[in-house]
Amino acid sequence: MRGYSQDAPQPGSRPEPAGLRLTAGRAVDSGPVGPLAGASQGTWPLPPDRTQAILEATKHVAARLKSSGFPFALVGSVAAYAHGVPASFQHDADFCILREDAEAVTEALEAAGIEVRVPPEDWLIKARSHGEEIDLIFELARQPVTRELLSRAQTLPVDSVHMPVLSPTDLMGSQLHAFSEHHCDFGAVLPIARTLREKIDWARLRREHQDSPMPDAFLYLLERLHVIDPREAGP
Repeated sequence: MRGYSQDAPQPGSRPEPAGLRLTAGRAVDSGPVGPLAGASQGTWPLPPDRTQAILEATKHVAARLKSSGFPFALVGSVAAYAHGVPASFQHDADFCILREDAEAVTEALEAAGIEVRVPPEDWLIKARSHGEEIDLIFELARQPVTRELLSRAQTLPVDSVHMPVLSPTDLMGSQLHAFSEHHCDFGAVLPIARTLREKIDWARLRREHQDSPMPDAFLYLLERLHVIDPREAGP
């Protein structure tokens, strides 16, 4: 997810590219395998629900980040879910961390048996838990992650585990920053805007994006759809 990692292609389950650093000799948490306890011989469990698998991975990584004491915040579609948007997860879960903490975060996750690798992109590291990808991002839609941004995060429960979640205004701002001529899927962001409209500082977002054509066009669309109030006419 670029923007929250959203712009970059999602790796899915494709083989690891050559030259990436993988943790050697570490146990990798890939979820349960084999028959269910107590099941009749030859009976295998159904594949895990993908939404729940992403939530389990999110909780696992968040618990390690919390215990290690590094500032972070949940972003992306799972963060939108934490704020009340219906679950519609985009391939993985995403966290913001500070660039200067990347090496220490990697060590903390590896110590917990979580696989971590460094992709060619220089704005994130990737982890894997419960068979799901986790992006740990230093730049949110080409904007560096800062302590100020993380300080505005709200602590919310995510499937019973409390963790810092990017504020609704910053979450929508990251979506707007990600819009460009090559990435302008308004339909994917519209449900977030509709659900969180009462929690978002739209005046601030208008000030920040008034000179950017794609974000400004999306804000105008929200006005025409009566999701937000029209902007006040200038003098």
